[in-house]
Amino acid sequence: MLTRRDLALLRLLAQRLAGPRPARPADAVRHLGAAQAQDLPGALTSIALRVDGGTRQGVAAALAAGEVVRSWPMRGTLHLVPAEDLGWMLDITGPRMIAGATRRRTELGITDAVLDKAREVALGALADEPARPARLTPADGEATTPPAGLRRADLFALWDAAGLLVQSQTAVHLLGQLCQETTLVLGPMSGTEQLVVGYRHWIPEPVRLDRDQGLAEWARRYLRSHGPATDRDLARWASLTLTDARAGVAAVRSEFTAVDIDGTEHLMDPALPDLLADHGADARRLRLLPGFDEFVLGYADRTFTVPKEFEDRIVPGGNGMFRSTVVRGGQVIATWKRAGTGAKAGIDPEPFGSLGARDLATIQRRFAELP
Repeated sequence: MLTRRDLALLRLLAQRLAGPRPARPADAVRHLGAAQAQDLPGALTSIALRVDGGTRQGVAAALAAGEVVRSWPMRGTLHLVPAEDLGWMLDITGPRMIAGATRRRTELGITDAVLDKAREVALGALADEPARPARLTPADGEATTPPAGLRRADLFALWDAAGLLVQSQTAVHLLGQLCQETTLVLGPMSGTEQLVVGYRHWIPEPVRLDRDQGLAEWARRYLRSHGPATDRDLARWASLTLTDARAGVAAVRSEFTAVDIDGTEHLMDPALPDLLADHGADARRLRLLPGFDEFVLGYADRTFTVPKEFEDRIVPGGNGMFRSTVVRGGQVIATWKRAGTGAKAGIDPEPFGSLGARDLATIQRRFAELP
């Protein structure tokens, strides 16, 4: 049996927040399977923290190279995913998400005719896209070719000129569905925003898996990167039915070690215990995580790292907006926010209890070290 404190430390290692890190951002995203990216700046930092010597510029370069993209593959929110895997993921989750949003689309005036016209306008505007840049290697650095694609505001303006936007939220829902049906995808960065590109142009060689293969692969990646975890954790994380999650887990069960935590079976990468023995000090050290990081939100039950009485401090009012956290020994001990701008930028921690001078000084150092 493992304790819940062991669980937190093992998950830090599984998520590559401690111990050996991948060499490239695309490898970190592929390891996770997907990473929530509703807050894009925070997502860039989350991935950079999981890369050996990672930087936000390096993650942006992976986006510019077409190695990583952003879309709505699950839970109705944006995620960073490996470009080649987005198609089979959406084959599994897309129809269910699109069907579940039927009422909302009706409220926003999105008829089949409006969707068809929006698709036509978008693809027409993207018809003259320059060639997607060649994939980068780690030595290539940042892409130097001008990014292809449309600014979101420019695409929305085209839809507005075509008379398609009957409400203020219509445009973003049109974009979301066209991404979920693999017409569009969010690709390279232009300044601080991500450009809209054509899916088939930007991802010319997608991996193709049938449903059973896809469920197995999703279970494999989730358990390797988030374990020890359960089939219920997977179902919630990937927007799968529990039946589908269990089918995926059953297909890869032999690849994982089963452990008992509070009477519930969890599955994990067999290498994790040795990683904890070798990198326990790294797992226990104080670290800062941005809001929406997978370590906090990637599970059905967050009490392994956030005490029940402090959950409202992480997601105030249960509004779905996850705050940035301070983690020590695998446990969240504070939230934090930026204070000031530019050269005067600093950190304002909000501890759950009293913090000593050493912890406060370490928090300042970790803030200065953040990608």
